[in-house]
Amino acid sequence: MNPKPIQQRPLVSTPWPTVDPFLFLVHHVDHYPAGDERMAPQASLQGRQIGHDFSQKDGWSMYHGHTVPGFPAHPHRGFETVTIVRQGHIDHSDSLGATARFGPGDVQWLTAGKGIVHCEMFPLRDRHGPNTGELFQIWLNLPAKRKMAEPHFTMMWHEHIPKVQFKDEAGLQTDVVVVAGQLDQARGLPPPPDSWASDPDADLAIFTVRMQAGAKWKLPRARHPQTRRLLYVFAGQGLHIETETVAHGHVAEVDAQHDLWLRNGPAVTECLMLQAKPIGEPVAQYGPFVMNTQAEIHQAFADYRRTEFGGWPWPASDPVHPRETGRFAQHANGRLEHPSEATASTGT
Repeated sequence: MNPKPIQQRPLVSTPWPTVDPFLFLVHHVDHYPAGDERMAPQASLQGRQIGHDFSQKDGWSMYHGHTVPGFPAHPHRGFETVTIVRQGHIDHSDSLGATARFGPGDVQWLTAGKGIVHCEMFPLRDRHGPNTGELFQIWLNLPAKRKMAEPHFTMMWHEHIPKVQFKDEAGLQTDVVVVAGQLDQARGLPPPPDSWASDPDADLAIFTVRMQAGAKWKLPRARHPQTRRLLYVFAGQGLHIETETVAHGHVAEVDAQHDLWLRNGPAVTECLMLQAKPIGEPVAQYGPFVMNTQAEIHQAFADYRRTEFGGWPWPASDPVHPRETGRFAQHANGRLEHPSEATASTGT
């Protein structure tokens, strides 16, 4: 039996289209200039709407940052954020008292659960520039029974994340980073305990795929008959999936119930793959809160106004670590974690 036809859409605006249980997906690419003594841009901010700058003026945005680009303290409830860094560094702090700096190849997985406040700042550490920043952020829904789970902060250092290399008969290589899920014998690091990804029946996977020019690779079928799978082609000149061509800047929903041959064109191509069995529950969303009913959304706002989800323990809404600080995570219980504790995980 041949795979079903591929459904394609252009990635013409952000956020990119997703399917249940994925709520939201953005790909931020910012070509920041050199950083000053505050790790802010060495450039005029004239003409920018500081605090709400998504303009990409001169190839970069301040977002909600006033000094350092990024997203100062803001609340979430009822879902998870998965942040995959490709270039640059992110300084994280939250209402649990956790804080971190993470960088290229690292992944932060944050369960908001019953409520958390966090910030994500992009310090421009290089005084001479450029300070290119690139990341994916994925919002992953929580099932109703877990929406009020305790918040959970997880760092996945790139030294730990499984990476699998495949070579076709011509010796051309495809590299797959297994952020979540399983590919052959490579299994992603454990997701937070209350995540939909922790349910063995969810068949959730997040891969980044890089194919050499002309390479071909067989993407294995999903394990669950209800699994849906999306491929986002975000770099290169596009690729062929079975008999269909998917151009750069397009997303394709593909048949997850069959093995699929991916054949690359004349340039290196990169894509992001998201797959999962849908949760299949009602979604009520308003801004940073995602619940199942409007009444629960109203309750989320009331709870935040009353408790601020535990309050903000940091002296500013946009804290950043000193320029020379390396990658680390300090958890809410005080445990200090460094990437040096990690060991590489590779497969063939």
